[in-house]
Amino acid sequence: MKKELISLRQIMAEQNIDYYIIPTTDFHGSEYVNDYFKCRKFVSGFSGSAGTLVISQDEAFLWADGRYFLQAAAQLKGSGIELMKMGEPGVPMIQEYLESKKTPYVLGFDGRLANATEGRAYESIPGVDVVWNKDLVGMFWSDRPAIVPSEVRALPLDITGKSAEDKMRDVRKAMADKGASCVLFNCLEEIAWLFNLRGNDVEDTPVFFSFALVTGQKAQLFVMDGAVSEDIRRGLPFVEFKEYDEIYNELAKLPAGETLWMDEDFANFALRSCVPEGVAVMSEPTPVDLMKAVKNPVEIKGFENSHVKDGVAMARFMYWLDKNIGSGKESEMSAAAYLDQCRYDEGAFELSFPTISGYNSNGAIVHYDPQPDTNAMLKPEGLLLVDSGGQYEGGTTDITRTIALGPLTQKMKDYYTYVLKSHIVLSTAVFDAGTTGLELDALTRKPLRDEGLDFNHGTGHGVGHMLSCHEGPQYIATHHADAPFLPGMVTSDEPGVYIENEFGVRLENLLLSEELPDGHYGFTPLTLCPFDRNAIAVEKLTDDELAWVNDYHSWVRQILTPLLEPEVAEWLAGATAEITR
Repeated sequence: MKKELISLRQIMAEQNIDYYIIPTTDFHGSEYVNDYFKCRKFVSGFSGSAGTLVISQDEAFLWADGRYFLQAAAQLKGSGIELMKMGEPGVPMIQEYLESKKTPYVLGFDGRLANATEGRAYESIPGVDVVWNKDLVGMFWSDRPAIVPSEVRALPLDITGKSAEDKMRDVRKAMADKGASCVLFNCLEEIAWLFNLRGNDVEDTPVFFSFALVTGQKAQLFVMDGAVSEDIRRGLPFVEFKEYDEIYNELAKLPAGETLWMDEDFANFALRSCVPEGVAVMSEPTPVDLMKAVKNPVEIKGFENSHVKDGVAMARFMYWLDKNIGSGKESEMSAAAYLDQCRYDEGAFELSFPTISGYNSNGAIVHYDPQPDTNAMLKPEGLLLVDSGGQYEGGTTDITRTIALGPLTQKMKDYYTYVLKSHIVLSTAVFDAGTTGLELDALTRKPLRDEGLDFNHGTGHGVGHMLSCHEGPQYIATHHADAPFLPGMVTSDEPGVYIENEFGVRLENLLLSEELPDGHYGFTPLTLCPFDRNAIAVEKLTDDELAWVNDYHSWVRQILTPLLEPEVAEWLAGATAEITR
């Protein structure tokens, strides 16, 4: 049993708390978090980007989704914590689990980490007393990393395409249309986009810790000491800068009769608890949620340019891998490190998430994170799954390629090809306005399901502009994917297949939604990187699918060749050569 779990239970007993919840987020509902907020990892040892712990004196469970079933099972061994596989038959949701326990009891959580919707649901459980103002992990995490705010920087108009003043006018128009007198911005990505600012408070996501409160007359931005220079403050004369923690006092001062627009699925419970009784709360996604998802022409151009740079980086990496795989000296971690450096050489100022590099059976772990104790040496055979991306001045990238390192089994080739067929279905989809991700998901999975295969993660997610590589409101998935697709959205296309203890295949491009001449909608790929010809079972492709692959490869070759060294360009010519039957 982990000593951290023992220490937490001792603190719980001292504080008279029977059950304690530790989510994976920060005060802003973020997916990727600063080291200060990695309480769940500290207590459990599980390093995935999502998951929630529920601890009592007798039980300890981690709820994780399908991306992390294999990883969590391995990392929780010997910890005293059991895995709850979310979405599997017979596995309760956290709320159901808590409701099933004998009452009365005391439930604790840090109200700055639970969102308002969750907090209110916990409070509604009959016979349960809620204590939401205690950070129990902070009481015994002696060497907890400190939050050191980064220096915020302003983005120029030739990158953002729209001034902060114009964005603020759009926000106020949306407020007027909805009848809201003020709107709370809690999501870091929304604040960074709205004010055309970026920071470095969260690894791989260029945001800064802040809240914003906007009314018809003023815009308040709550930031940490030393984060925002005088030059930036002078560049935003319409903004009133305030101390980060003052947001709670400002909300408490809202007069009765106001209507506050806040997204209770992201705004934390402590914020919601500050809102006076006489203030009406309109809970729905903020206006910026959709505004930042629909990219303007300048943002789209930035995405295109960033993907050219990323394509060069990927070509150099795949060339290097091809030339060095026979050495017997390369591993999952060394391959990831080389790819990371290729991106930095092309101007990436950071990655968009830690590089996933999984060889053969490790590739079956959906979000595998290679560590020294799991780091597999690469051999000139089998499959290497590499999921990676970069943050560039102008855009964010996210790409997955599964690469044949040498001879493959027929099963590997067949499954690779089924995934490719699903990928092509989404990339070539033509659909009506109003189509949602639920509909696109079913369409994309069909080639795999026809073979009795499927995958336990979403098919696609939105991608931010120099922001998080995961954003909404659009998702392509089996659930929570009811937002309609609009022209200008950037979304991933990433079906996969994962065979435990054997191999994994995932193929991912980013796609730009566009309106077609006939009024229908469709997609255009942004990602520039070949699929592995050596992994394709050509006989399983239709003529149209084969033509799509050849056309895509021709486009990749045409764009990247002039930017590559002669030997890399020669490799690319072979990698994108026409595939025939």
